[in-house]
Amino acid sequence: MHLVESNRKKAAFLVSALNEVGVAPRVHARRIEDAYDAIGTPDIVTARALAPLPLLIELTEPWLTQGARALFHKGRDYRREVEESGNTWRFDLVEHEDKVDAAAIILEVSNPLRR
Repeated sequence: MHLVESNRKKAAFLVSALNEVGVAPRVHARRIEDAYDAIGTPDIVTARALAPLPLLIELTEPWLTQGARALFHKGRDYRREVEESGNTWRFDLVEHEDKVDAAAIILEVSNPLRR
């Protein structure tokens, strides 16, 4: 497991908290754009409250075009973000119900192609 957090204080907290519960992921204290080489190609990429969907697809494209899938937690306006993404990207999309918040959704994105 790899975690990417650009804020060094938050990254240090993640290391401390995860060590406390016995999980040992690799925490990368850098921006996602600077983490591609350090991580390789993951199976799954997740993000929550990071950016609008078009930018999330752009940021994760290096992994998604190598076969990774993305799971993005989105709120009420997700349909607008999906529509906006369609202006720049073609991609496969599966919508998963959010079990905690009925107004939210988990978007599974794969196979992006720039238009």
